[in-house]
Amino acid sequence: MHEKEKHFYTFTNEHHRETFIEREPGESANDRNDRAIRVAAKWYSRHLKTSESNTDGLKVVLLTNDQGNKQKAEESGLLVHKCEEYVKSLIANPELVDRLALSNDDKNEITSSKVLFPEHLPLSRIQAGIKSGSFLQGTFRASRDNYLEATVFVQGEGEDSTEVLIQGLQNLNRAVHQDVVAVQLLPRNQWVAPSSVVLQDEGTAKDDDAEEEEENVVRWNLVISTETDRKPTGKIVGIIKRNWRPFCGMLNVSHIKESTRHLFTPADRRIPRIRIETRQASTLAGQRIMVAIDGWPKDSRYPNGHFVRSLGSAGEKDTEEEVLLLEHDVPHQAFSQAVLSFLPKIPWAIKPEDMVRREDLRHLTVCSVDPPGCTDIDDALHCRDLENGNLEVGVHIADVSHFIRPGNALDREAANRGTTVYLCGKRIDMVPELLSSNLCSLRSNVERLAFSCIWEMNREAEILNTRFTKSVINSKASLTYAEAQMKIDDTTKNDDITKSLRGLNKLAKILKRRRIEKGALTLSSLEVRFHIDSETHDPIDLQTKELMETNSMVEEFMLLANISVAKKIYDEFPECAVLRKHPAPPPSNYDILLKAAKSKDVEIHTDSAKALADSLDVARVDGFPYFNTLLRILATRCMMQAVYFCSGMDSDFHHYGLASPIYTHFTSPIRRYADIIVHRLLAVAIGADSTYPDLMEKHKQSTLCNNLNYRHKMAQYAQRASVAFHTQLFFKNRGILNEEGFVLFVRKNAIIVLIPKFGLEGTVFFGTKDKTAPNLVFDEGGPTLKVEQHTFRIFDKVTVTISLDDSNIQHQKIRMALINPVIPGVSVPAPDTEPQAKKPKLS
Repeated sequence: MHEKEKHFYTFTNEHHRETFIEREPGESANDRNDRAIRVAAKWYSRHLKTSESNTDGLKVVLLTNDQGNKQKAEESGLLVHKCEEYVKSLIANPELVDRLALSNDDKNEITSSKVLFPEHLPLSRIQAGIKSGSFLQGTFRASRDNYLEATVFVQGEGEDSTEVLIQGLQNLNRAVHQDVVAVQLLPRNQWVAPSSVVLQDEGTAKDDDAEEEEENVVRWNLVISTETDRKPTGKIVGIIKRNWRPFCGMLNVSHIKESTRHLFTPADRRIPRIRIETRQASTLAGQRIMVAIDGWPKDSRYPNGHFVRSLGSAGEKDTEEEVLLLEHDVPHQAFSQAVLSFLPKIPWAIKPEDMVRREDLRHLTVCSVDPPGCTDIDDALHCRDLENGNLEVGVHIADVSHFIRPGNALDREAANRGTTVYLCGKRIDMVPELLSSNLCSLRSNVERLAFSCIWEMNREAEILNTRFTKSVINSKASLTYAEAQMKIDDTTKNDDITKSLRGLNKLAKILKRRRIEKGALTLSSLEVRFHIDSETHDPIDLQTKELMETNSMVEEFMLLANISVAKKIYDEFPECAVLRKHPAPPPSNYDILLKAAKSKDVEIHTDSAKALADSLDVARVDGFPYFNTLLRILATRCMMQAVYFCSGMDSDFHHYGLASPIYTHFTSPIRRYADIIVHRLLAVAIGADSTYPDLMEKHKQSTLCNNLNYRHKMAQYAQRASVAFHTQLFFKNRGILNEEGFVLFVRKNAIIVLIPKFGLEGTVFFGTKDKTAPNLVFDEGGPTLKVEQHTFRIFDKVTVTISLDDSNIQHQKIRMALINPVIPGVSVPAPDTEPQAKKPKLS
């Protein structure tokens, strides 16, 4: 079998008479496999010698690092080499040597003679320990802020999941972020509180003494923690499953002349530095590269690895975008020919067979309302008066499931991608552009296939009747939120589109009021929008997003459609409906919110979503108008992640944030695969499409939901990373800016400040390596941080300088320094000579 793209042939030796072998008595599976390869290599050598087409004198080379296998192959007369010997002989490709995983011999040369870490227990002992309850199994989660701290998440039944705190290099014991590990709890008198310090590994090329770093943990945790602050604390005793992947980052070139051994610093701060051997250090300096871990000996401060490939120059937009997509595991390769082969042929038009079991709604005044520049229009709306005095309201959603049929390559690709990822100035589509921006997009003045949810309502927005139908629509306008708002507000306009929008807006206000009365939360998060230069693609302006009535109008009807559909598919398929739930946060999540409110003598109740919503509504501080927004931003941080689940695998359906007993996603099938599955379920429920086995199999649906939750989470992280990178670009040429902000969090050695104008968060550190640390007193109970004579509390107003620190090209960051309040020896004077270059004009 010939793989043209990969330049190799596959020979199925197990199905060829002359190369098939039986396993001999007492022979291990591994030894039998090695013998089968030797037999195949010997046969192929003979075959090539007798082949007339082998005019170049091709020879078969057997590669093995197993000394016993190599010896037996040599005895059989085969040409055999160790992988390293062979690769080093390829003079034309010296960079291939760097891609070799280090052999055990190499690793022993690199590591020190001193044992730094405890031995990992064998799997048999780990399994016995987990069974007896002396060990716990969980996922290792390294801290971003403190390289000497991590947690192990131990999955339990329902709310019985727990987190075990791990502190100190020896207790972390060579676990890497996302590894599945075995953890042993320490005696209760050794339990500690999580560190509130921000502590980054500066890393040096030598095998550092672990003891020095243990002292760091002790030093930073001198604050006496109360019994209630302490968490179950443990140590890693073994690794059950390594979840290593190739990591993006940069090379720290060794200062030792002609050294081939260097440290690699991953882009993700949760991953330890990796020691690699490379002869290309001068070429790779300043490049973003990928490195894979080979192993982590107990006598090495860092794991050993090898170079995989270069990604391009650090700091360049294309390179950094590639890094953030790889680091967040976002599938972003071009769609394959196999996927594209299932797209409809162009030109495409609605055919008579498409209208079977589909309602013609082209006569309705339907329009869409979206952000500026939106091309993947999922949803459109209409509202009209009925003869009986009631209103008909319709939500019309792109019928993506008409084009993507179950189980084909296009469907499998969309299911794997799970979601469209929106980066600043770029979109990674879940489905090919022909569908996302054209045939499925509900653009104006073209006929499009839709899935419609239509209600009959009275003037008080009470639903009298709900129906669902596949449909064909012709949108009369594609509006932005601002354009729709202008139509509603312009009293001189009275056309059909404007009347429809006004009707929708009136009903939406009633729906929102009723939803909030039931306990739905109105939280807050600062989102920013970049204005991108059309030629350079650099951000030239930065604004926090402004929300209008029309944003809320669209949101209310999307929520209502999602709830209506959730009820329908669950009634029809109680075992296999794909739903979305939002768990209530555990009480401890609210600690920071309650402390922040209390510091301003405000009381917040968190016993239910309604209690929280009501107390947030009345939370006010005289002379501090921004207080309520800050409180809602903080409340958002307390929330759990909403997740997809299969109804037959769970009993808790409640959506805490929306105060709804049932919810799903139906309204964005162009950009979310969950919505496509929901469309398929709804289509079967109303007799508009046929079912298929996987749709009705709850275990398959549950596995699918797990992938969708993972993809959704990684897309969010990638989007945040993109905003962070573009924020750095924005500040790059702007010198130092002075801005007002508010303290969001207080740490032991720093305050975290929010700048509302830019939707930006940054850390102000007190005491750095090159400066004498000021006198710091941290009180966990406040929380407060006393720096010299000044005490910082949550929500304190401060003035800071903002600048880009690009001294570390890989981990460039926005640096903030305190101007006001003035603290002797700490505060930074405002720049009076430095120009505030290109200060953005913000409305």
